[in-house]
Amino acid sequence: MLTIYLVRHGETQWNTEKRLQGWKDSPLTDKGIKNAQLLGKRLSKIEFNAFYSSPIKRALQTAEYIRLGRDIPILTDENLKEINFGEWEGKTRKELKEKYEKEFSNLWNSPHKFDHKSIKGEGLTDFRERIEKALKRIITENPNGNILVLTHAIAIQAILSNILKYPTEKIWDHPFIHNVGLTVISWDGNRFQIEMLNDTTHLKDNN
Repeated sequence: MLTIYLVRHGETQWNTEKRLQGWKDSPLTDKGIKNAQLLGKRLSKIEFNAFYSSPIKRALQTAEYIRLGRDIPILTDENLKEINFGEWEGKTRKELKEKYEKEFSNLWNSPHKFDHKSIKGEGLTDFRERIEKALKRIITENPNGNILVLTHAIAIQAILSNILKYPTEKIWDHPFIHNVGLTVISWDGNRFQIEMLNDTTHLKDNN
């Protein structure tokens, strides 16, 4: 049995400003760092084979803070990067609603109609296929044990949608994934099971 702990990166400056990040980056806030350390303490007695992380700095730094100095390898995977939002990256949600009203609405309300080419971004179908490659790599390299995957909000939504075989129009049917929220899935060699979804009990004293 393989148990995979899916974690979204800690809070960043752009998160507080409600800016889309995608492949661009912004630094972790003090709160983001503290919350990552709190999750590290929660998971401190679990023996992990490895951490797999998006190479984007906010994810890698969160992985380091969760590791708490333990001798656990952190392996990066380009396929764990967040969806590429193209021209939208760095802009606030308010700006996007005003300038790209139709496509911004499509992304969140009718994702199967989202025209990524109009913003020079990544399509949800291609994105889901990329995320699937990352998950296949992890289960191939780790037939059993415990793995922590440090990635991004929409990436975790894509993983959940893929294992449940949801069509793209249902990609947002899961709860919003909070910063340093913990989602756990298991793999028995034949199928995935969702064990925990966006749990944040480790953050109750720092929010």
